[in-house]
Amino acid sequence: MKLYYKPGACSLAPHIVAREAGVAIDLVPVDLARKEMQDGGDYTAVNPNGYVPALDIGEGPVLTEASVVVQYIADAGPQSGLMPPAGETARYRAQQWLAFVATELHKGFSPFFKPNTPEATKTAQREHLTRRLGFLDAALADRTYLMGETFTAPDAYAFTVLRWAPAAGLDVSTFPNVARFMAAVSARPAVKAALAEEGIA
Repeated sequence: MKLYYKPGACSLAPHIVAREAGVAIDLVPVDLARKEMQDGGDYTAVNPNGYVPALDIGEGPVLTEASVVVQYIADAGPQSGLMPPAGETARYRAQQWLAFVATELHKGFSPFFKPNTPEATKTAQREHLTRRLGFLDAALADRTYLMGETFTAPDAYAFTVLRWAPAAGLDVSTFPNVARFMAAVSARPAVKAALAEEGIA
Protein backbone atom coordinates (compact mmCIF):
# COMPACT_ATOMS: atom_id res chain seq x y z
CA MET A 1 0.00 0.00 0.00
CA LYS A 2 1.07 3.55 -0.70
CA LEU A 3 -0.01 6.47 1.52
CA TYR A 4 0.07 9.97 0.10
CA TYR A 5 0.59 12.40 2.97
CA LYS A 6 1.61 15.83 4.17
CA PRO A 7 3.48 16.04 7.50
CA GLY A 8 1.09 16.85 10.34
CA ALA A 9 -2.02 16.84 8.15
CA CYS A 10 -4.91 14.43 8.74
CA SER A 11 -2.88 11.82 6.84
CA LEU A 12 -0.93 11.42 10.09
CA ALA A 13 -3.86 9.36 11.43
CA PRO A 14 -3.55 6.50 8.91
CA HIS A 15 0.24 6.68 9.26
CA ILE A 16 -0.13 6.09 13.01
CA VAL A 17 -2.66 3.31 12.44
CA ALA A 18 -0.34 1.56 10.00
CA ARG A 19 2.48 1.61 12.54
CA GLU A 20 0.21 0.45 15.35
CA ALA A 21 -1.17 -2.37 13.20
CA GLY A 22 2.20 -3.45 11.83
CA VAL A 23 0.95 -2.88 8.28
CA ALA A 24 3.66 -1.99 5.77
CA ILE A 25 3.00 1.16 3.75
CA ASP A 26 5.09 3.30 1.46
CA LEU A 27 4.90 7.01 2.29
CA VAL A 28 4.66 9.50 -0.58
CA PRO A 29 4.95 13.17 0.47
CA VAL A 30 2.70 15.68 -1.27
CA ASP A 31 3.08 19.44 -1.64
CA LEU A 32 -0.56 20.40 -1.18
CA ALA A 33 -0.03 24.04 -2.10
CA ARG A 34 1.34 23.04 -5.50
CA LYS A 35 -0.65 19.78 -5.76
CA GLU A 36 2.62 18.11 -6.60
CA MET A 37 4.37 14.93 -5.53
CA GLN A 38 8.05 14.64 -4.68
CA ASP A 39 8.89 13.37 -8.18
CA GLY A 40 7.16 16.40 -9.73
CA GLY A 41 4.04 14.46 -10.69
CA ASP A 42 0.60 16.05 -10.62
CA TYR A 43 -1.10 14.93 -7.42
CA THR A 44 -4.57 15.66 -8.79
CA ALA A 45 -3.99 12.78 -11.18
CA VAL A 46 -3.92 10.59 -8.05
CA ASN A 47 -6.67 12.32 -6.09
CA PRO A 48 -8.72 14.80 -8.15
CA ASN A 49 -9.77 16.59 -4.94
CA GLY A 50 -6.11 17.37 -4.26
CA TYR A 51 -6.08 16.62 -0.55
CA VAL A 52 -4.60 13.94 1.69
CA PRO A 53 -4.77 11.20 2.76
CA ALA A 54 -5.02 9.02 -0.30
CA LEU A 55 -4.26 5.33 -0.10
CA ASP A 56 -3.27 3.29 -3.14
CA ILE A 57 -4.48 -0.23 -2.40
CA GLY A 58 -3.35 -1.67 -5.72
CA GLU A 59 -6.77 -1.86 -7.34
CA GLY A 60 -9.05 0.84 -8.69
CA PRO A 61 -8.96 4.48 -7.60
CA VAL A 62 -7.20 5.46 -4.37
CA LEU A 63 -9.15 5.39 -1.13
CA THR A 64 -9.66 8.83 0.39
CA GLU A 65 -11.15 10.38 3.56
CA ALA A 66 -9.19 9.84 6.76
CA SER A 67 -12.05 8.11 8.57
CA VAL A 68 -12.24 5.48 5.81
CA VAL A 69 -8.51 5.08 5.23
CA VAL A 70 -7.81 4.36 8.92
CA GLN A 71 -10.46 1.62 8.91
CA TYR A 72 -9.03 -0.03 5.81
CA ILE A 73 -5.51 -0.09 7.26
CA ALA A 74 -6.74 -1.28 10.66
CA ASP A 75 -8.65 -4.11 9.01
CA ALA A 76 -5.47 -5.10 7.17
CA GLY A 77 -3.97 -5.83 10.59
CA PRO A 78 -6.96 -7.27 12.48
CA GLN A 79 -4.78 -8.74 15.22
CA SER A 80 -4.08 -5.16 16.37
CA GLY A 81 -7.66 -4.61 17.53
CA LEU A 82 -7.59 -1.08 16.11
CA MET A 83 -11.09 -1.58 14.72
CA PRO A 84 -13.59 -4.00 16.27
CA PRO A 85 -14.86 -6.79 13.98
CA ALA A 86 -17.66 -6.03 11.52
CA GLY A 87 -21.09 -6.73 12.94
CA GLU A 88 -20.16 -6.09 16.55
CA THR A 89 -21.75 -3.15 18.34
CA ALA A 90 -18.27 -1.91 19.23
CA ARG A 91 -17.56 -1.45 15.52
CA TYR A 92 -20.38 1.05 15.27
CA ARG A 93 -19.19 2.82 18.41
CA ALA A 94 -15.78 3.20 16.81
CA GLN A 95 -17.35 4.46 13.58
CA GLN A 96 -19.42 6.91 15.61
CA TRP A 97 -16.22 8.36 17.07
CA LEU A 98 -14.61 8.52 13.63
CA ALA A 99 -17.63 10.42 12.30
CA PHE A 100 -17.57 12.79 15.28
CA VAL A 101 -13.89 13.58 14.76
CA ALA A 102 -14.40 14.06 11.01
CA THR A 103 -17.47 16.28 11.15
CA GLU A 104 -17.30 18.05 14.51
CA LEU A 105 -13.56 18.50 15.02
CA HIS A 106 -11.70 18.12 11.72
CA LYS A 107 -14.06 20.37 9.76
CA GLY A 108 -14.21 22.76 12.69
CA PHE A 109 -10.49 23.39 12.46
CA SER A 110 -10.42 23.74 8.67
CA PRO A 111 -11.27 27.48 8.51
CA PHE A 112 -8.17 28.31 10.54
CA PHE A 113 -5.95 27.02 7.74
CA LYS A 114 -7.61 29.14 5.05
CA PRO A 115 -6.06 32.61 4.73
CA ASN A 116 -9.27 34.40 3.72
CA THR A 117 -11.49 33.12 6.52
CA PRO A 118 -13.32 36.09 8.11
CA GLU A 119 -12.64 36.72 11.79
CA ALA A 120 -16.34 36.35 12.58
CA THR A 121 -16.24 32.84 11.13
CA LYS A 122 -13.16 32.00 13.16
CA THR A 123 -14.84 33.24 16.33
CA ALA A 124 -17.92 31.12 15.65
CA GLN A 125 -15.81 28.05 14.90
CA ARG A 126 -13.72 28.57 18.03
CA GLU A 127 -16.90 28.60 20.12
CA HIS A 128 -18.13 25.47 18.35
CA LEU A 129 -14.85 23.66 18.95
CA THR A 130 -14.82 24.69 22.60
CA ARG A 131 -18.24 23.05 23.06
CA ARG A 132 -17.10 19.90 21.29
CA LEU A 133 -13.93 19.74 23.36
CA GLY A 134 -16.11 19.98 26.45
CA PHE A 135 -18.10 16.97 25.23
CA LEU A 136 -14.88 15.07 24.51
CA ASP A 137 -13.46 15.95 27.91
CA ALA A 138 -16.55 14.55 29.62
CA ALA A 139 -16.41 11.37 27.54
CA LEU A 140 -12.79 10.80 28.55
CA ALA A 141 -13.42 11.33 32.27
CA ASP A 142 -13.38 7.62 33.12
CA ARG A 143 -11.18 6.20 30.36
CA THR A 144 -7.77 6.56 28.78
CA TYR A 145 -8.92 6.32 25.17
CA LEU A 146 -12.15 6.97 23.28
CA MET A 147 -13.22 3.31 23.38
CA GLY A 148 -11.95 2.61 26.89
CA GLU A 149 -8.52 1.32 27.81
CA THR A 150 -7.66 0.02 24.35
CA PHE A 151 -6.13 2.30 21.71
CA THR A 152 -8.14 2.24 18.48
CA ALA A 153 -8.20 3.97 15.09
CA PRO A 154 -10.48 6.79 16.31
CA ASP A 155 -7.81 7.74 18.85
CA ALA A 156 -5.24 8.19 16.08
CA TYR A 157 -7.62 10.48 14.19
CA ALA A 158 -8.63 12.49 17.26
CA PHE A 159 -5.00 12.91 18.33
CA THR A 160 -4.03 14.12 14.86
CA VAL A 161 -6.79 16.71 14.68
CA LEU A 162 -6.39 17.93 18.25
CA ARG A 163 -2.74 18.73 17.53
CA TRP A 164 -4.12 21.62 15.46
CA ALA A 165 -5.70 23.34 18.48
CA PRO A 166 -3.02 26.06 18.72
CA ALA A 167 -3.84 27.18 15.17
CA ALA A 168 -7.34 27.95 16.39
CA GLY A 169 -6.13 29.71 19.52
CA LEU A 170 -7.33 26.86 21.72
CA ASP A 171 -5.44 25.36 24.64
CA VAL A 172 -6.31 21.73 25.25
CA SER A 173 -4.70 21.89 28.68
CA THR A 174 -7.84 23.68 29.85
CA PHE A 175 -9.62 20.36 29.26
CA PRO A 176 -7.78 18.06 31.70
CA ASN A 177 -9.09 14.76 30.35
CA VAL A 178 -8.33 15.75 26.76
CA ALA A 179 -4.84 16.80 27.85
CA ARG A 180 -4.38 13.44 29.58
CA PHE A 181 -5.55 11.67 26.41
CA MET A 182 -3.07 13.62 24.27
CA ALA A 183 -0.23 12.74 26.65
CA ALA A 184 -1.18 9.05 26.62
CA VAL A 185 -1.28 8.89 22.83
CA SER A 186 1.94 10.91 22.48
CA ALA A 187 3.75 8.39 24.66
CA ARG A 188 2.96 5.42 22.42
CA PRO A 189 6.04 4.14 20.56
CA ALA A 190 4.21 3.84 17.23
CA VAL A 191 2.99 7.42 17.52
CA LYS A 192 6.46 8.70 18.35
CA ALA A 193 7.82 6.82 15.35
CA ALA A 194 5.20 8.27 12.98
CA LEU A 195 5.82 11.80 14.20
CA ALA A 196 9.57 11.37 13.86
CA GLU A 197 9.25 9.96 10.34
CA GLU A 198 7.16 12.97 9.31
CA GLY A 199 9.67 15.30 10.92
CA ILE A 200 7.18 16.76 13.39
CA ALA A 201 8.18 15.02 16.63
